[in-house]
Amino acid sequence: MRSGVYSLDKDQAITSVATMKQLVDSSIATRRMTLALLGRFSALVLILGAIGIYGVISYSVARSTREIGVRMALGAPREGVFRMVIGQGVKLAGTGIVIGILAALGLARLMSSLLYQVSAADLETFMLTAIVLLLVAVTACYIPARRAVSVDPVVALRHE
Repeated sequence: MRSGVYSLDKDQAITSVATMKQLVDSSIATRRMTLALLGRFSALVLILGAIGIYGVISYSVARSTREIGVRMALGAPREGVFRMVIGQGVKLAGTGIVIGILAALGLARLMSSLLYQVSAADLETFMLTAIVLLLVAVTACYIPARRAVSVDPVVALRHE
């Protein structure tokens, strides 16, 4: 580039030479960094949410060991107890998802400057996020639910 310009006019000053890719990359670097950080924080929040749901459901199962033992002693099927524990987690997650969607809709205008070709209140994005969070919640409830099903009624009734 420089030799081409100097061949036309050797007194011409050339200060910066860059390819179009370099110019485009430098123009969107700040946005790319912001979105990368947002993605990493979102993943961290998803992991912390799963840990929180797991902890709450585990605590709930531990507190209701006696109730689960009575249910099992009276003939409740293991599938029923499993569904009960998973249902507690889904109710908890559903409440959180509804509150989160309402808060996100309220704060959508603040995020609109970071979005590209997506509206701030995009229904598909909200639904996909809700489904992912619900799947994370069900997965986090699985271990406590398996523990609840394996409770021996005699041991549970002696508990506490």
